[in-house]
Amino acid sequence: VMHFAAPFPYLVLLVLLIRGLTLPGAVEGIKFYIIPRWEKLADYNVWGDAALQIFYSVGMAWGGLITMASYNNFHNNAYRDAMLVPIINCGTSIFAGFVIFSVLGFMAHTAGTTVDEVVKQGPGLTFVAYPEAVAKLPISPLWAVLFFLMLYTIGLDSQFGMFETCISSFIDEYPRLLRSKRVLLAAVGCFVEFLLGLPCITQGGIYVLQIMDWYCASFSLMMISLIECLVIAWIYGTERFYKDIELMIGYKPHAIWHYMWRYVTPAVIFGIWLFSIITLGPVTYDGKSYPTWAIVFGWILGMVSLVPIPLMMIIQIINTEGDTIVERVKKLTVPAKNWGPSMEDDREDYIKSLSHNTYTLSNMDGSPVDCEEALLTHKQKIDMNNSS
Repeated sequence: VMHFAAPFPYLVLLVLLIRGLTLPGAVEGIKFYIIPRWEKLADYNVWGDAALQIFYSVGMAWGGLITMASYNNFHNNAYRDAMLVPIINCGTSIFAGFVIFSVLGFMAHTAGTTVDEVVKQGPGLTFVAYPEAVAKLPISPLWAVLFFLMLYTIGLDSQFGMFETCISSFIDEYPRLLRSKRVLLAAVGCFVEFLLGLPCITQGGIYVLQIMDWYCASFSLMMISLIECLVIAWIYGTERFYKDIELMIGYKPHAIWHYMWRYVTPAVIFGIWLFSIITLGPVTYDGKSYPTWAIVFGWILGMVSLVPIPLMMIIQIINTEGDTIVERVKKLTVPAKNWGPSMEDDREDYIKSLSHNTYTLSNMDGSPVDCEEALLTHKQKIDMNNSS
């Protein structure tokens, strides 16, 4: 399915671009798109909106990238992939911009107005402005079908990734119970999401969608990304992270990433998070304000994804042995005994790479484990599996 769903939108975008460029007014739309308005660079809202859009489009902190990467071969070049994903994403966005603004230029030409008058932000651009422009084209049903089929395919494509993230998280947490029931779990999950999606297709569904878009895709994403970055850079440690990557791809990434992970990236994310909090006023749509209960519901919706982080921290601290909280926290900053590659050969290499440091792993209760002892236990386990 993915072999069709991934390239199909590019084909439709190319067809729509060719058609759009043949329309009167398309050049004005393209000019509006590519000619910079330098004074806007002094507006912090522009930078904040751009950063939020990158977070949303690349999929950082949603879990999809990490989930899909977890299915790769251990020695897959993740460093190369981490470069390709944002490049392809931004390239696609630029390409799609030509498609959109060529048709919006035609719409402005037809209406006898300027392009900035017909441009709308958010879902209005996709579901109102562009379809309205397509409806004015010759053979409009053909272009309308292609456009919405493309949107449907992109939505389905994205949903595959998000849904796989949910399914994998449940199966990884309860492997013995759920691994053999994957199809049933997927069916139940699809049905539940189907029911949750029904309010979005009612006559007032756009207002429900606006609440989700307003509160779920901004401040919570930033906070999750910030925590992930701080944990890897400051608790797990960039040096250990470098060695893990080197074990996987055969060489260390450039030294600049050490400073990016520890200082630049957290500072940038924190700045964006502050921007999103400061500028995130009460939700509105089409100039209409929402009632208080809807705003409260939106904040609750946005906080749901953050609650498990402090909750699991508290549970882990309670379950770890130690006389004081500080002692327990120190034990929890050491990787667990079962941390590392899943394949036997890769895990053996991983444990060997840590053998220079006596205590680099810990038991589930937080007590330290000697790497030589862990390697011996691992080999004994392999021998037992082979003999059985």
